[in-house]
Amino acid sequence: MVEQSNRKGILLMVAVTFIFAMQDGISRHLAETYNVYMALMVRFWFFAGFVLLIAARSPGGIKRATRSGLPWVQLIRSIVLITEVIVMVQAFVYLGLVHSHAVFACYPLLVAALSGPVLGEKVGWRRVVAIAVGFIGVLIILQPGFGVFSPYALIPLAAALLFALYSLMTRYVGRVDPASVSFFYTGVVGAVVVTAVGIWHWENMILSDWGWMGILCFTAATGHFLLIKAYEVAEASAIQPFAYLQLVFASALGVLVFHEALEMNVVIGAAVVVSAGLFTLWRARVAAN
Repeated sequence: MVEQSNRKGILLMVAVTFIFAMQDGISRHLAETYNVYMALMVRFWFFAGFVLLIAARSPGGIKRATRSGLPWVQLIRSIVLITEVIVMVQAFVYLGLVHSHAVFACYPLLVAALSGPVLGEKVGWRRVVAIAVGFIGVLIILQPGFGVFSPYALIPLAAALLFALYSLMTRYVGRVDPASVSFFYTGVVGAVVVTAVGIWHWENMILSDWGWMGILCFTAATGHFLLIKAYEVAEASAIQPFAYLQLVFASALGVLVFHEALEMNVVIGAAVVVSAGLFTLWRARVAAN
């Protein structure tokens, strides 16, 4: 029995968000220099190897990890995730880390909005209002109808929708399959799908960028391992709000390293989106008690 500690879980989640933000910065650098499919292919090769290692050392081994009660849903869910990753990395290239994460922060609101029609969950009027307020925040960031609006701003919004669908399907399969099975499908199917595309876009990387690729692969495995540990030692409702720190870390990286601008509309809109998201998470926790 693993000792439960929300404090430890929160610290782990903070570490996870920092690691994932650094990953996003490295992904942006590599995707600006090399083909995005190739860069993600190498990353998922390493991730799949990590998943296979974890599965082999678990009770029942790899055979147990492949045994799903909903294999087709697991397959579609994994394809949705790799598609989301590709779309989000493209957003980093075209829009930058600050704007991309500011818009992507709306994904918990999309999860809440779609949980009713997809999972049959009850969505009360308070959460409906929070969702509406959150999307007002997205509009503040995007500024539709103004000269500064770019169609590229819709890319992270598409990524948020895909990640929301992935999250909902993860909940759905979680009713039947253990987390180890979902984790296995995520890594292995993702690697197979992106390899089918990325292998045709192979480019030679310079030695220093292979170093960045190695760091990216290592941090991907480390981040996912710490995330698993965080949910193992703490309540999901206690640590989930801290996932928004990835927006803070990624924005700081974008400003300090990539010299991105931090416009006031993005700051205000992101604050509205995060506030609405935190309220939605709080209402979900209240409803569960």
